[in-house]
Amino acid sequence: MNEFAKAAGDILGRIRESRPVIHNITNFVVMNTTANVLLALGAAPIMAHAIEEMDDISGISSALVINIGTLSKTWVESMTYAARLARIAGKPLVLDPVGSGATKLRTDTACEIARFSAPTAIRGNASEILSLTAAGGRTRGVDSVNTTEEAIEAAKSLAGERGNVLAVTGKNDFVTNGTLSLFISGGSPMMTSVTGTGCSASVMVAAFLAVEKDALLATVSALALFKVVAEQASSKSQGPGSFWVNVLDRLHNITPEEFQSSARIEPA
Repeated sequence: MNEFAKAAGDILGRIRESRPVIHNITNFVVMNTTANVLLALGAAPIMAHAIEEMDDISGISSALVINIGTLSKTWVESMTYAARLARIAGKPLVLDPVGSGATKLRTDTACEIARFSAPTAIRGNASEILSLTAAGGRTRGVDSVNTTEEAIEAAKSLAGERGNVLAVTGKNDFVTNGTLSLFISGGSPMMTSVTGTGCSASVMVAAFLAVEKDALLATVSALALFKVVAEQASSKSQGPGSFWVNVLDRLHNITPEEFQSSARIEPA
């Protein structure tokens, strides 16, 4: 067990003790999925996108997730306002640039939030992360057309320039703050057969950030946990339906000690 795995288990215990409220401005496709992931983890989800209640929600939440999967003009306004409130209050913000690179609206919105709203962490697939760079990148809908390895240098550069954590998720996950970088292995091929797995990873990152100030450690810990429970769930699943049920069950039942002994976090 390395120091990152040990710390990751400790953070999981703190989440379950404090049950942080995680505010999600997220897409219609995954609201139920990500809410259940947060509940299984031990956090408390709230899904709210009306700008009229952003002040109230910001006051009771411990972290904010902005997920651009189903955008509209009014949602973008709520996202930027909620991000401003989180920044003023010093609360962590996770940006999930779903499908950035696929359309101009998504790419422009993701780039604007990434540039001006100071996300604590940005989690996306390789193509989404590449789309945030000056060179840009293209996605196939919400699916990546690039490998994690192809986005490593872009992630390091973005993290170094903006002082946040960049997480590139895929077969292997890569997480960096521009100075220190880590790889996370594990997971299951079945993760690509269920919608919302990336979105679920992002809300887990937010829950870990809600109780851990070290953004790199929190992000790595959340993604390592997702890899562990997915791998465990896959071994007893017949297909994507039973797989996702088993992911939720494992997420609910895994102990910090079991997580510590199973997490695979290594220097990049």
